[in-house]
Amino acid sequence: MSPQIAPSPAAGQAIADGLLDAERQRFHELQSWFAQVYDRYFTDISAPKCIVIIPSLSVDQEILSKVNGYVYYEERLLCLLMFLRMPLTHIVYVTSMRIDPVIVDYYLHLLPGITGYHARQRLTLLSCDDPSSKPLTQKILERPLLMQRIRESIPHNYPAYISCFNMSPLERTLAVRLGLPISGCDPDLLHLGTKSGGRKLLRRCGLPVPLGYEDLRDEQDIAEALCRLKQEKGGLRRAVVKLNDGFSGDGNAIVDLRACQQLWSWPQWLPSALQPVAADLSYETFIYKFRHMGGIVEEFIEGEEKRSPSVQCRILPTRQIEVVSTHDQVLGGRDKQVFLGAYFPAHPDYARDIGYMGRKVAEGLRDAGVWGRFSLDFVSVRTSEGWKHYALDLNIRKGGTTHPLLMLTGLTRGTYDVDSGDYYTANGLKRFYFSSDNVQSEWFRGLTSHDLIHIAILNRLQYDGSLQQGVMFHLIGALSQFGKLGLVCIGDSSRRSEAFRRLTMQVLLREGKLANGYKAST
Repeated sequence: MSPQIAPSPAAGQAIADGLLDAERQRFHELQSWFAQVYDRYFTDISAPKCIVIIPSLSVDQEILSKVNGYVYYEERLLCLLMFLRMPLTHIVYVTSMRIDPVIVDYYLHLLPGITGYHARQRLTLLSCDDPSSKPLTQKILERPLLMQRIRESIPHNYPAYISCFNMSPLERTLAVRLGLPISGCDPDLLHLGTKSGGRKLLRRCGLPVPLGYEDLRDEQDIAEALCRLKQEKGGLRRAVVKLNDGFSGDGNAIVDLRACQQLWSWPQWLPSALQPVAADLSYETFIYKFRHMGGIVEEFIEGEEKRSPSVQCRILPTRQIEVVSTHDQVLGGRDKQVFLGAYFPAHPDYARDIGYMGRKVAEGLRDAGVWGRFSLDFVSVRTSEGWKHYALDLNIRKGGTTHPLLMLTGLTRGTYDVDSGDYYTANGLKRFYFSSDNVQSEWFRGLTSHDLIHIAILNRLQYDGSLQQGVMFHLIGALSQFGKLGLVCIGDSSRRSEAFRRLTMQVLLREGKLANGYKAST
């Protein structure tokens, strides 16, 4: 037998490139089919269909690890169980860890017009039984038998597609191996949603952006960009450095421009002046990631009265555009860079304006071939002439404002009207909400999913379908270990939704203290 000769590196690369090209071609075929049949199957309430939900957070895992209970963020897309209100729709939901049945029941009992039993027959829950920090999609790809079970869970001859949190090459590979399209952006176009790509696209769409520079690669680029900022805007006090693929503000760092008066000495002063926003993320790690991802430097917008609104849009496979929401975001952390929650809809002074700006960006993305959900964040400053809006971050994925809106839509079958800046239920009533993924207290630790549901029922913190108001919880699985959960407080006015939020916090803190006090006394 003649000895086998290993292929040369060049030959190996050629094979890899060929496989990737074949994957891209097959992915485009699947996406093209999805666009052709979308209206026939996936917008018809009575049509048979299957949705495979893969709530993977396929992002930088080191930055993601700074988020408490991040593995339970896979539960946020349980809002998509509202699709089970369509009587012939099946859902396959895959997670890293098994979901407590009480959490699933909590969602199913809210379905309008459908019994929980009927919905449960059309829901398949699958798990990797793997709590590791790897993205869920990677875990699935490493388990061929699990992929086989996913395929077998799709009813025979049912058209199906994948719904995921965000797109990456991992999701494209999974789509091709499962033979299913994805309701999301082609990974080859995701550069448009990076911090650098986003700034350039926003400018092309005619939106104002903060003074800054993109396509930076290392410390020297950062230092030179800071010097240019100081030269162009001498009174500037702070700047923001952003990783191209950062998210929720945890990929940002704040630079105090007053820390050094001599512009030429920035390279020496940078380590002491640059402060990463993410907890426990060192300067060295941030710079290492910057060299890997690249990023931008831009001015920190100052103002006596500032707000942080956002607009969320949807580009359908049929190329139609929908402006689906506006929000006023609640930010926290260092210099208020981290997303904590949001009020819906955005303030009436500017909801319509940012909605129209979102539509402009949607048109630009659509022309570039993008479809799926995206959001656009602003920083808005009140001036003597009204609100001035600066477009900041373009996120081509689902986000922190997606699941609350999907929950509201599923419960009320309503729509957002971009021209009025209001949300109307199916029977024409306005609705508002407060939402957060970061309701957290040490007193909540030890409360189980069962405890939370019991507390909610006893204190009437449930969503009332007859009134179309009340409180919905999510991230419930993170409660016991991390003392953390999410909520959506829906009301017929912003004041009412805020009252639900205050009442919920009072009840949870009281019950958490009672529970922990009892444990301490025994």
